[in-house]
Amino acid sequence: MNILITGANRGLGRHLVEKALLNNHKVYAGIRKINDVSSELKALKDRYEKKINLIGLDVSDEESVKKAALQVSKEEDYLDVIINNAGILKGRGKEIEDLDCTDLEDTLKINLMGPMMVVKYFLPLLKKGRDKVIINISSEAGSFANAYGGDYPYAVSKAALNFFTAQLKDAMKDYKGRVYAVHPGWMKTDMGGTSAPLSPEISAEGIMKIIEGDIKVDDNQFFIDFKGQPMKL
Repeated sequence: MNILITGANRGLGRHLVEKALLNNHKVYAGIRKINDVSSELKALKDRYEKKINLIGLDVSDEESVKKAALQVSKEEDYLDVIINNAGILKGRGKEIEDLDCTDLEDTLKINLMGPMMVVKYFLPLLKKGRDKVIINISSEAGSFANAYGGDYPYAVSKAALNFFTAQLKDAMKDYKGRVYAVHPGWMKTDMGGTSAPLSPEISAEGIMKIIEGDIKVDDNQFFIDFKGQPMKL
């Protein structure tokens, strides 16, 4: 498969890149700052030079997304998979009275508008692909059923991302595409912290099994966890 992964420099994104490469897929690894590549991603580039392309892709900047799509279209006739992984968490632990609205704006721009812009510009390539899979990395924080009073910018952005995913699922039905919002679990990453019980390697492995079809997902489901199990909306 030809796979695009945003936020590929570290955390879950970097592990998704590694898992995809191990499974012999070709990866376009989107990085916000192309001149600031992590040592781990550099090592993957050195090891899998012909199977990975590092591209500048700042999901908060529409022009950056547009240029990245143009770059990939010059190298590939199609994509099979888009993984919208890039995201931020701001305002953690703040009460609503202390909410910084700039944090809200930044979070919505990256966590919601980012995936929307990526799909806008890369969808023509995906529609030419064989598998046509879109994975939006979401969170249980975006569940209405499990709403809690906190992480307001992040939770609202993920709830909106879930709705966008439902829209995409309907839009892609004529193309036999699979579209999922995936809760990756609470992971030991910069965002998840060291107290998290799950390693990003395990989550990445599960997500790749969903993409490759080794984990079957009910056709009626779109909000799932990394094991393919339905999440409460």
